[in-house]
Amino acid sequence: MKFIKYLTFLTLLFLIGSALFFGTKDSKFDVSETKIINAPAEVIYNQIKDFKNWQNWGPWIQIDSNIQISQSEKSEGTGATYSWKSKHEALGNVSIETKKVIPLKEIYQEISIETLLGDSKSEVYWRLEETETKGQTKVVWGIKGDPPFLEKILMSFSAPNIVARVGILFPKGLSNLDEVVIEKINAFVINVDGVTEYNGGFYLYTASASKIADIGLKMGSLFEEVSDFMTKNNLQITGMPFTIYNDIDTMNASAIYSTCIPIENKVTTPIGSTILCGYMPQTVALKTTLKGNYTRLETAYNKANEYMRTNNLQRHPRAKMFEVYRNDPNLTANPADWLTEIYIPIVPLSNIKN
Repeated sequence: MKFIKYLTFLTLLFLIGSALFFGTKDSKFDVSETKIINAPAEVIYNQIKDFKNWQNWGPWIQIDSNIQISQSEKSEGTGATYSWKSKHEALGNVSIETKKVIPLKEIYQEISIETLLGDSKSEVYWRLEETETKGQTKVVWGIKGDPPFLEKILMSFSAPNIVARVGILFPKGLSNLDEVVIEKINAFVINVDGVTEYNGGFYLYTASASKIADIGLKMGSLFEEVSDFMTKNNLQITGMPFTIYNDIDTMNASAIYSTCIPIENKVTTPIGSTILCGYMPQTVALKTTLKGNYTRLETAYNKANEYMRTNNLQRHPRAKMFEVYRNDPNLTANPADWLTEIYIPIVPLSNIKN
């Protein structure tokens, strides 16, 4: 009888001691992974905000080909849910619900991981931060939580199976995300639209010269000069900006060019101004459209020139080739969506002698 009392007393001491130990033990956790991705935040944000896109880069699909994935009809924003069921020990049964979104910057989600004690809930967070390099984004993907008493006990014996179950996915997930995003921003389409007429008209411009490889770097500030002049003088833009290539030195890979913005009527600019007014007559030209980064322009020109050779088109001896930019790269985050029309003036077919 004394033995039973003694055993009961020891058991009670053990339970009290365990309660004190686990009750005071700090089991808060915050596990995260960081990756620098060479893409604008908006392109990355569009991939992670919408659960429909998670199938493009989610590492859990690679771990378990038999995983069962489901998501709510609402796939993005507060209240959207995503879940999976897996017999793989590294995955288990998990559900995620988006709780808060700060567009282009942060996403907060609640994750429920099925355990022996029921669902263990934690917070998953995403952060997108600009770096000093333009077009580059720091991406942080993490999970944090402060589990209740019973979960503390379970986590003390099986932490890798609960916390690390999700955290272990982060490095591979961000690596997959990087690949998907880079593939999307590098996508491009070139289409030779054929011979067309460009109406032309008056335009304001500023001229410059540089290596062909540097034109893209200089173009933004040059267009800004013309735009500022128009704003100060209350002049209205009547079309999309374009660049005229006045002279190209293929030997030195350099060019003299004009960055232009269309206007309605002729304007006399002040003497000594770097902003001048020009006029483009109606022009017959071969039109080629590039949807993609400006770095693909050389490929587009090669395709246009090949078309001209194949179809016996002759370049106009005096008219200059030009490019029209159908959207603003500052407002269109994904370079794959930039639209450029290339016009190579030709001798009208009716003027070509057989």
